Amino acid sequence: MPINLSKGQKVDLTKGNPGLDKILAGLGWDTNKYDGGHDFDLDVSMFLTGASGHVESDGNFVFYNNPQDPSGSVVHSGDNRTGEGEGDDEAVTITLSKVPADVQKISFTVTIHEADTRSQNFGQVENAYIRIVDLATNTELIRYDLGEDYSIETAIVVGELYRHGSEWKFSAVGAGFSGGLEALCRNFGLSV
Repeated sequence: MPINLSKGQKVDLTKGNPGLDKILAGLGWDTNKYDGGHDFDLDVSMFLTGASGHVESDGNFVFYNNPQDPSGSVVHSGDNRTGEGEGDDEAVTITLSKVPADVQKISFTVTIHEADTRSQNFGQVENAYIRIVDLATNTELIRYDLGEDYSIETAIVVGELYRHGSEWKFSAVGAGFSGGLEALCRNFGLSV
C-alpha cells in the first residue's frame, strides 16, 4: 500500500526501500467538462537542479522536446496531447544511481500548453496526482493527490525528488504559478 502524502509532506524514499534504483514517476489528471472550443494539452517537465536551485544547463530541463537528460538518468515517456483514458497520462523513468552527483533535486512540473491563448487554467483540471513506483517490483510507493483548487494557475510544481546525504527523499509541493512554462523556466534559472 502506498504512502499517501498531503501538500508539504516529505518522505524518505530510499531509506525504507533498500536497493531501490529504477523508479517511475507517473502523473495523471482529468479535465472538467467545459465548452471552451479547445482540447486540454497538459505537459510534464522536469527540472534537474544543482545546489543553487537552478538548472545548470539546458540539457537538465527534461520535457517532450528534450526527453532525457545528458546522463540518461531521467527519461520522459513522451507527450500525451489529450489525457484521455485511465491511469498515468505521462510518465518519467528515473535511475537513481545514474543521476549525476551535481544534481541535488528533480522537480516534477505540469503546465497547460497554450493556456493563455485557450483561456485554460488548473481550475478546470481535477483528479491530478503523482505517484512513484518501484519498477523492479511494480509496487506503488508514494502517491500525492493534488486536491487543491488552482483557479488561476497555468503551471504547478507537483513534487520534488531530492538528495538527503546518500538517500533520496520525496516532497509533495503543490505550488501553483501563473505564466505557464515560461514562469517555471525563469523560476529554475533558465532563459526564455
